[in-house]
Parts: sequence; C-alpha cells; structure tokens
Amino acid sequence: MTHTTPLYTGLGLRRGLLPELLSMDSAKLDFLECAPENWIGVGGTFGQGLERLAERFAMACHGLSLSLGGTQPLDTAFLGRTRQFLERHRVRLYSEHLSYCCDDGHLYDLLPIPFTEEAVRHVAARIRQAQDVLGRRIAVENISYYAAPYQAMDELDFIRAVLAEADCDLLLDVNNVFVNACNHRYDAQAFLDGIPRERVVGMHVAGHYDEALDLKVDTHGAPVKEAVWSLFASACQRFGAQPTVLERDFNYPPLAELLAETARIRALQLAHGGC
Repeated sequence: MTHTTPLYTGLGLRRGLLPELLSMDSAKLDFLECAPENWIGVGGTFGQGLERLAERFAMACHGLSLSLGGTQPLDTAFLGRTRQFLERHRVRLYSEHLSYCCDDGHLYDLLPIPFTEEAVRHVAARIRQAQDVLGRRIAVENISYYAAPYQAMDELDFIRAVLAEADCDLLLDVNNVFVNACNHRYDAQAFLDGIPRERVVGMHVAGHYDEALDLKVDTHGAPVKEAVWSLFASACQRFGAQPTVLERDFNYPPLAELLAETARIRALQLAHGGC
C-alpha cells in the first residue's frame, strides 16, 4: 500500500506500545515514526507487528546512531541497510540528530557538537555524504544539551550555518528549544524567529522534567507541558502545519491519553498552522 495523504499528527513507535497500536483505529493518526536501528533485521512478533503497522500507517524514521558530528568514518554499511529499510517501508521523512554518539563504539547518548566554523564544515560534509548514500534529502534535529564543549557562535547561528552548508532540512524539536532556552538563558521565541522557514519539514513535541526553575531535563517520559504547547502553537504560526510527532519513551500511559495529546497537536495545527 502506498500512503499519499498529508502527514500532520504522528506518534513515536515503541515496542511497549505495539499491542495497543496494532488494535488502534488507523483514523486516529496520520503516521508513525520509528528509529530504524531498533527495527532493521528484527523478526518474530515485533517484526511482524512492524510489517502490519507499515501497511496501515504512513511511516517516518528518526535515526539514533549515525553520529553526524563524530570523528569516526560514517558507517556506510549501516547507511545502506537504512536505505533499504526506508525504501521497503516507503518512508517519506528521515531525520537524524545534530549530534555525535560514537567514539570507537557507541556512547548511548546524544552529545553536543562544538559550535565552531570548523565543526560546521565537518558535520555538513558528513550530512552531504549521508544524503548521497541514502539517495535522499534528510533533516537534522536540534538536540537538547546541558554542557557545551565550546561555543564560538551561538546555537541558532550554528544550526543555520549547518543547514546552509549541508543543504539539508531541519526537524524542529519544540521541546528541545524550550529546554535549551531555559537551561542556557535564551529567548525561545527569538530562536524560532531565527530559523529559516523553508528548512523546517517536521516537528517533535515531548515531555520534560522540571529539575529546577532554571534546569529542565528532556526525558520523553511525561505529558507535554503547557509552556511547550504554547511554543508549539507559535512554531505552527511560523512554519505551518508540519508533520509532528509526539515522543514518549517510557512511563507509558493508556494509549487514549497519548491520542489525546496527538489530537491536541492537530487542533493547534488547525488553529495556527494555516491548514
């Protein structure tokens, strides 16, 4: 089956949600998003479940381990398997994190890249290489970070420079903008205003943990906060109704509660996104 309907509201596909998603009314969501690393080569019950969901829903993919900012050579064999996965499941949007996660082995975390001109050239070259191997344009996601290795420029200027140098797109994580704005003392709305409209091809929203007034932790383990919903409404006003995924990685509530949040995504897209 080929899915050609517009992508508006999506939910992150997690194995813990698989039974409920398989029995869910497909009209509740426009698409599902998965990390290809977690599904490539998976058989058995999980693999069969993925195949059934991919027949019912449009699919997007959000990578975890490409390590675009790393110093080790890109894993072209993995990129080849990813390309096969994307083509097999007719994935329309593939994104990765603007970070690194490998140093002679996986570090199992998404670590920030130094905000320097040299780093811009380095990561942009790796994005272009990844796009060539994948045979498609990709989007990179702005990450949450808590300590910055070096900042010769600010986060916004760094992201803008990478997008221009690599000629790639942006997956705008609205929760990450909110978290970073609180933790690093910048204006979240000004950040949104500085992102080129034409680069944004998707968004994420998620919950975070309030460690303190000036320290937020991006957990994906709680409902989306009201302040993030407000920032998402502003993002819809600026960038339109882009494909938007609700991310939830643990502390899963009943599926009905997650679908209430995805319904809120759609309501804000309709109210503010010009669709």
